[in-house]
Amino acid sequence: MTRIPIRRALISVYDKTGLADLARGLHDHGVQIVSTGTTAKTIEQAGIPVTKVEDLTGFPECLDGRVKTLHPGVHAGLLADLANPAHEQQLKDLGIEPFQLLVSNLYPFQRTVATGAKDDEVIEQIDIGGPAMVRAASKNHASVAVVTSPIQYAETRHALAAGGFTAEERRRLAAVAFAHTAAYDVAIASWFASAYAPDETARETGWPDVTAAVWERKEVLRYGENPHQQAALYFFRTDAADTGIAGADVLHGLAMSYNNYVDADAARRAAYDFGEPCVAIIKHSNPCGIAIGTDIADAYAKALACDPLSAYGGVVAANAAVTGALATRMTSESSADVVIAPDYDAKALEILTRKWRNIRLLRCAPPASAGGGRNGDSRDRSAKRIEFRQVSGGLLMQSADQIDAGGDDPQGWELKAGAAADAATLTDLAFAWRACRAVKSNAILLASGGASVGVGMGQVNRVDSARLAVARAGNRAAGSVAASDAYFPFPDGFEILAEAGVRAVVEPGGSRRDDTVVAAAQAAGVTLYFTGVRHFYH
Repeated sequence: MTRIPIRRALISVYDKTGLADLARGLHDHGVQIVSTGTTAKTIEQAGIPVTKVEDLTGFPECLDGRVKTLHPGVHAGLLADLANPAHEQQLKDLGIEPFQLLVSNLYPFQRTVATGAKDDEVIEQIDIGGPAMVRAASKNHASVAVVTSPIQYAETRHALAAGGFTAEERRRLAAVAFAHTAAYDVAIASWFASAYAPDETARETGWPDVTAAVWERKEVLRYGENPHQQAALYFFRTDAADTGIAGADVLHGLAMSYNNYVDADAARRAAYDFGEPCVAIIKHSNPCGIAIGTDIADAYAKALACDPLSAYGGVVAANAAVTGALATRMTSESSADVVIAPDYDAKALEILTRKWRNIRLLRCAPPASAGGGRNGDSRDRSAKRIEFRQVSGGLLMQSADQIDAGGDDPQGWELKAGAAADAATLTDLAFAWRACRAVKSNAILLASGGASVGVGMGQVNRVDSARLAVARAGNRAAGSVAASDAYFPFPDGFEILAEAGVRAVVEPGGSRRDDTVVAAAQAAGVTLYFTGVRHFYH
């Protein structure tokens, strides 16, 4: 619990949030403040005494500010081990006073990259002096406390009042600081690997030879997929607008579980894939129902009608604000463990929290590609959205499966059999094609009136998926349309749909036996379109 009183602080920050209040608190406790450039100017403008670094070092800032703190007069004061008498004596001989506190945050490199800035602008946001000071103070945490975020200013003021940071507090701050500089270096290294493609394979394919990320723990979960497994949620800190399901605000209810997060991510992906009001109800990462409607309450009613038995206790995602009308329907017609939406109106919150005390309500912004892409655990990398999946001993990376203007546009589909679909039928086919992207492969989705009526998912052959979709639809199969996420390798799966009364089918095509499927469609009088695009979702 040994506290080191803070007598001298070095402050050099890009993010000046809360800076004046922090500096005032330091001054009120008799702390001498040394600072740089615009940070010193901000402190001066607040009426607080400050010593400029160039007055300390006797050397002016130069090279457009690239060199400010890279000087023994600064770094000796940060790195001196005050438990070492030789270090203390050297400081005295050199006329250098030690620091007990460093406050520093870094240039916004990731934010600059995210804006699409030119290379020269990005490179100027590579901080040199900041990371050097942060690493120096962190190494010397036995003598110096290092603060790298305005979030830590309240803790700093508390430490001032208590007589300084304890050894344990300084160690923890150092750990946070090293993680901060590690994440910063990873972002820079990843950008260089992508922007400059240092090896031939990277240049040819666009995939960097090295990739890395630093993930920060957000919360420890009760358990994993099963009670005997431990689990935690980590998030990728980014300046991008889309922070995914890990960045959602939990407004109400029990703590989220591992399985809640997995299903919530699948639900968000499914519902936010549409521009129209859409609701997806998910169990075990698969839709019990998915529908678009005239409003969000109408979409929910249509999605629930697909499979109300399975929907009970599921995860509900809406791509528009939850209204009182939707909340009333939800609480009177079914049950949900989790709801995800961009927002909730006051009436909806009142109804949901009164009726279901434990329901988890998540507010989650739509992804940048809302209405046109499957997002999952992804982050922006240049123009591509990248998805990651860990495998034993390695990591798979791929560009995210997103709606494009080619094979996913009905205007580009190829009519292979039957009469051209009328406008209403083509609209249903387009809905089914987009909705089936949310279904685990092999995927067959039957739809009518902008809603799924039967879903066959995750089977090891397409025949069983077709049978399951038809069985779940029951008498609703007759007159519906169907989408298959991949081609029919044989006509048998297609024939199950035709026999059930499905009147139009959309599928990618591409099988060596496409002609047999086309012949089966012609014989049954079923309209068949090929998209040329596959949407497996494993």
